[in-house]
Amino acid sequence: MAEYTIVSVEDVPNQATEVGMDAEHFEIRFLRESLGLRNFSVTFERFGGGWQPPQGHPHRRGHRHTIQEEVYFLVSGHAQGKFDGEVIDIAPWTAVRVPPETVRSFRAAGEEDAMFVTIGAPQVGTEDVEFVPDYWTD
Repeated sequence: MAEYTIVSVEDVPNQATEVGMDAEHFEIRFLRESLGLRNFSVTFERFGGGWQPPQGHPHRRGHRHTIQEEVYFLVSGHAQGKFDGEVIDIAPWTAVRVPPETVRSFRAAGEEDAMFVTIGAPQVGTEDVEFVPDYWTD
């Protein structure tokens, strides 16, 4: 018999508050455990449109990794990404690869939510993350 796993994203808990973010304006669902992934991670992320977090808010932070490389795939909405200080606009159905050492952060650009599917490899867990506070300054 074939081996496979099916998971509804809605059935995976939103861990926005666990990672210090505002669950009203941000959603993050880590699918690696639910899918039983061994070598990479898959995450669903929603960045709330039309919302500007105040200075000092965790939603303004960036992050980088020591080991994990990531691909962010924008499924819907429009977004901006900031990579080592450079801001770029991202259109739907665009994939962005980010090496581990590059500081990155994303936000919705406009009133519509920006929804990403993020793939990271190798799967290393949260010990590999370094946060950079107040990465978005505008």
